[in-house]
Amino acid sequence: MQHIAEFTRDVEGYLVNPEDWNESLAQELAEEEGLELTQEHWPILHFVRDYWLEHKVAPDVRHVTKHLVEELGMDKKVAKQHLFSLFPYGYVKQTCKVAGMIKPRVWSTG
Repeated sequence: MQHIAEFTRDVEGYLVNPEDWNESLAQELAEEEGLELTQEHWPILHFVRDYWLEHKVAPDVRHVTKHLVEELGMDKKVAKQHLFSLFPYGYVKQTCKVAGMIKPRVWSTG
């Protein structure tokens, strides 16, 4: 099993190659961010990964919120609050990093 030190990352710790991501690596990235991943985190991380595989770009927070509304039946405002309760230091800082995304240059907060 590879460890986080074996992967190429930028100066802020984001993966340079999103193809390198796996769930073990996500656990290590989460630990660096002070997060303990729970069952609630994984559907979000997998949605971000699936979106990236299809579009080759990380989804912005609006897409993730929409996914939570559609898949979990949450109110839009509640879905966004849920996302930020799981990743309290922000969508790009934590969700994208733990999901193995390249850090976005420009971002919409949704």
